[in-house]
Amino acid sequence: MEEKVFKSEWLGRPLIIKTGHVAKQADAAVWVQYGETVVQATVVQAKTERPGIDFFPLMVEFEEKLYAAGIIKGSRWIKREGRPTDLSVLTGRMIDRAIRPLFNTEDKRDVQIIITVLAVDQENDYDIVALIAASAALAISGLDWKGPLSGARVALIENEFVFNPTYEEQAKSTLDLIVAGTDKKLIMIEAGAQEISEDLMLKAIMAGQKAMQGAIDLIKELKAKVAPRKTATVKKDYRSDEEKKRDEEKAKLVELGANWLKDNVKKILFDKTYYTKGERKLAVQAIKDGLNDYLASQSLAPEHRDYVIKKTVEEAVETEVTRAILEEKKRVDGRALDEIRALSAEVAVLPRDHGTAIFSRGETQVMSIVTLGAPGLEQSLEGLEGQSKKRYMHHYNFPPYCVGEASPMRATGRREIGHGALAEKALLPMIPAKEEFSYTIRVVSETLGSNGSSSMASTCACSLALMDAGVPIKKPVVGIAMGLASNHDMSRWEILTDIQDLEDGEGGMDFKITGTDTGLTAIQLDTKTDGLTEEMIAKTLTQGRLALNQILGVILKAIPAPRPDLSPYAPRIVSFNVDPEKIGAIIGPGGKIINKIIDETGVSIDIEDSGLVMICGSDPVKVQEAVRQVKEIVHVFTAGEIIKGKVVRLLDFGAFVQLNNSQDGMVHVSELAPYRIEKPSDFLSVGDEVMVKIKEIDDQGRVNLTMKGLEENAALWKDEKGKSTGSSFGGGFGSRPARPSRFGDSRGPRRPASR
Repeated sequence: MEEKVFKSEWLGRPLIIKTGHVAKQADAAVWVQYGETVVQATVVQAKTERPGIDFFPLMVEFEEKLYAAGIIKGSRWIKREGRPTDLSVLTGRMIDRAIRPLFNTEDKRDVQIIITVLAVDQENDYDIVALIAASAALAISGLDWKGPLSGARVALIENEFVFNPTYEEQAKSTLDLIVAGTDKKLIMIEAGAQEISEDLMLKAIMAGQKAMQGAIDLIKELKAKVAPRKTATVKKDYRSDEEKKRDEEKAKLVELGANWLKDNVKKILFDKTYYTKGERKLAVQAIKDGLNDYLASQSLAPEHRDYVIKKTVEEAVETEVTRAILEEKKRVDGRALDEIRALSAEVAVLPRDHGTAIFSRGETQVMSIVTLGAPGLEQSLEGLEGQSKKRYMHHYNFPPYCVGEASPMRATGRREIGHGALAEKALLPMIPAKEEFSYTIRVVSETLGSNGSSSMASTCACSLALMDAGVPIKKPVVGIAMGLASNHDMSRWEILTDIQDLEDGEGGMDFKITGTDTGLTAIQLDTKTDGLTEEMIAKTLTQGRLALNQILGVILKAIPAPRPDLSPYAPRIVSFNVDPEKIGAIIGPGGKIINKIIDETGVSIDIEDSGLVMICGSDPVKVQEAVRQVKEIVHVFTAGEIIKGKVVRLLDFGAFVQLNNSQDGMVHVSELAPYRIEKPSDFLSVGDEVMVKIKEIDDQGRVNLTMKGLEENAALWKDEKGKSTGSSFGGGFGSRPARPSRFGDSRGPRRPASR
């Protein structure tokens, strides 16, 4: 296949798509370059369907390769890339949610899309490039896919939209929005924001849709000039004549069942109000039982009855649920279209955890638990964007019992990672700065029951638990999942508040919104339609705000503000700033001084280059002792200060007194007592504790002390201890000899050799 290159200028940078050069055995392969960031995408569709497959088997794999950023893995033992990072999982999920609705799901052959980051320029974010690469590869693959689509990132910097911002620009933005869709509709939205209003969010979304058109045009040019491989488009029919005949007979049986369902689903599904998931399951089972009885009366064998029920009932139920919403504005559980299920919130549900809460919305119930830890417990991250740290973490669990099932417990899946990341993103703008609240914060959300958006319930439970723990979050954040009911051509549609079980079918969406009382903090949209219009998005945001305000009322009734005090079981952290030049003195040679403090007090001490010192421990008394010792080390002495010190060295002309772990001062023999002393050793011994006053600090930083005039020393002078009987005045009134430090030089204060 001949290599072909397509170029255009897109949002201020060259966008290049290459195909025909690499991965020639794949059904389609492209390299997409934006700036100097390069991503490869390949598409392969299986030649045949797997036996018994009853879903569309799409696999989207996103790979971060450390060589793309010139990085060798930091682990001492493992250098190969291993399990995908959370960021890789989230990027793969984002691309999956964008492209999946445009496939023909009747074709059950496996489709695998592998997206590999080959080079990053540390300026252009690779997730948008990856989305475009997937779209470009699919466009020339020959698969039944209704693309192309594209995506764009939108930032808000000083009230101006910036499209596909650089990493530096993203750091300045109050909005991180990714939109994806076709040239007519939006299919996927992912957003994090610092309390953006609904109106401004809508403008950003629509501006993003407009901005991505340039990439769509380039993919259309690619598609027009690159012929797909025929082998990727042909679905061979391997059935024998006998198998074809059996399938025709099955189709007639399905039609027989569908006709019965048209007359009976409504009667059963809406004969009364089904308030719980269990009741609705029984109603669906009653439909299956009724159809089974009818088919039995038509002399169908049990295996044929099972086949018809499996093929028809769920689709018929979805169709009737949608019809009732569109034509009668009626929901199976009797709620209005904009009505939320019963809400409840409670805090302090466990006795010893640092902060706990349970939030319930209908049959969805989530318990969140907060654990506070020392700053040094923050998570270290390593990826294509380099190394970083994370001090606020949210982890989400979805055990099988929460949906009444018994199934094996496996490793954390992509769904759990995605749900946890969404709630984390929602709360992040409200988490206090490290300087204000130095703790590492981990929140775990346990899904106790699930029937409709447990991720949004975990957002609410997180807010409650954080406030219960005494974390001074700026405001509580809550979330709601909005749904959609629509007919096949989307000429009729309705927005639903707080969707659950039967309402999450074809023609629907899952539009999750989180925010405070004044603005939005996160959005996540995926849909089972071919996309949403501006009108649909606008109504969703408006209707969603009413729901958010209602939930906020329930949250604030349970706990109106963060608790003023931490749990007695939480560690205590004392934070303060020191002169960065003093950090070395705290650490000491080879860490000797800081390790001594840690060993004596049992605390952890974290020091940042800015001079922020954070001391953490479970015993408040020991924490304060460690604070005292550190502050003593960095203390800047001034003339006139009175200090209790220990005599550490005696010379003929004076006594050296330790003021703290890194500084000594000297009391000249003439300043030891109100009477004349000839030899300091006649008056003091090494190890004695005395009160001293700083007379002066000379231009070399040496501290000159006196013991005179301090009442605390009166006991030493009571019997005129050490008083000289000679006539000499010693050196007290003449020139003072240069004094050595007890550390072997005359430079004054001791400083550590290194940090």
